Amino acid sequence: MQSEFHLRQLAFGELMRDNSAAIFVAANEQTRSRDTEYRFRQDSDFYYLTGFNEPDAWLVLVKKDNQLSRTLFCRPKDALAEIWHGRRLGAKAAITTLAIDQAFELSELDEQLVELLNQVDSLYFVLNQHPAAEARVQQTLTRLRQGARQGWREPRQIIDWRPQLHEMRLFKSVTEIELMRKAADISVAGHIRAMKECRAGVWEYQLEAGILHEFAMLGARDAAYSTIVGGGENACILHYTENESQLVDGELVLIDAGAEYAGYAGDITRTFPVNGKFSLEQKAIYQLVLDAQEAALAALGPRKSIKQANDIVLNIMVSGLVELGIMQGEVEQLIEEQAYKAFYMHGLSHWLGLDVHDVGDYQSVDRSRLLEPGMVITVEPGLYIAASADVDPKWHGIGVRIEDDIVITQQGIDNLTAAAPKSIADIEALMAQSK
Repeated sequence: MQSEFHLRQLAFGELMRDNSAAIFVAANEQTRSRDTEYRFRQDSDFYYLTGFNEPDAWLVLVKKDNQLSRTLFCRPKDALAEIWHGRRLGAKAAITTLAIDQAFELSELDEQLVELLNQVDSLYFVLNQHPAAEARVQQTLTRLRQGARQGWREPRQIIDWRPQLHEMRLFKSVTEIELMRKAADISVAGHIRAMKECRAGVWEYQLEAGILHEFAMLGARDAAYSTIVGGGENACILHYTENESQLVDGELVLIDAGAEYAGYAGDITRTFPVNGKFSLEQKAIYQLVLDAQEAALAALGPRKSIKQANDIVLNIMVSGLVELGIMQGEVEQLIEEQAYKAFYMHGLSHWLGLDVHDVGDYQSVDRSRLLEPGMVITVEPGLYIAASADVDPKWHGIGVRIEDDIVITQQGIDNLTAAAPKSIADIEALMAQSK
């Protein structure tokens, strides 16, 4: 995939003004406690452009006379440090391994930045994101400003590169989609395992452990985000990650879990009965959400919008809640007044990619941007009836969300996560096999 990283650098270069430079900074290692660190995870923007998975690196692109030069700064080779903390690529190997024009050790960064930024008119850089890196950039700009007698000149303006780069990231290549398909397949396997292993008395964290084990055994060492396993009323907490309760016979469990594969996120939610059989009330709410999701999937495709699909979802779910007696009033008025937010308080969809809530411009609060081939989104309607809800108690504690990952194609959509069971019949049949 290295050629793809190279092509991305060139593509961003095409977006740069002539006589400009762009700086991208890798993530730093993060302290977990005292002298231990969290497992390193590269900055998504930096990884998108370089594929380089070491901390403390810099990529500098310089465009002059419409020619792009690419410079990488990275940690030096260090035999002792590598014995203790792992291998480093080093500047010499980076040139060939990463197909970069030139590479230097980090100790040369300050001097080389002066050379690279001198006399450029514009600097593409993100402020207030990497404080230590920003301090070094500001120090370089000060040196250039003070070097006027030597013929030095600082960039006249700083431009945020995120709008351009994030628009690039919004459209996935064939290679990216295949990586996301693999992340989705692994995520599906984790959810199927959870359905098979679920029963009354199991702890939420035990289901989580099984999911993460399945991910790792299939090649995804990390989850794309903190796994949600919410039994009973815990399912009504949207980002419940404590996963500390014991599952109770007769309740539902909501699992929102996705694997990260080669940096790309899967993101699936499934809801199913702890004992393998939906009660009448659970079945009514679940089928309502499933009908809404299926209608949304049918409505999505190129030149369609998330807003259009969400409008369909709202009509189906509010109509259903009125029929069940959970809401009272005229459907259109309830939607206009957003009364449904007591039970459906989040959006239908978000971008998906290197980040689970991936970058990209929705262009409006209601997400009315028209979708195009290569975009990848989630589709995740849900209904949540907390114990405090002013409804018949038989509905209390029912929380349902159903989420799939789809690619927008020329013809319509490609559901990457369709293999995760979600019909009532399929869920009950799968869970019956494991009893």
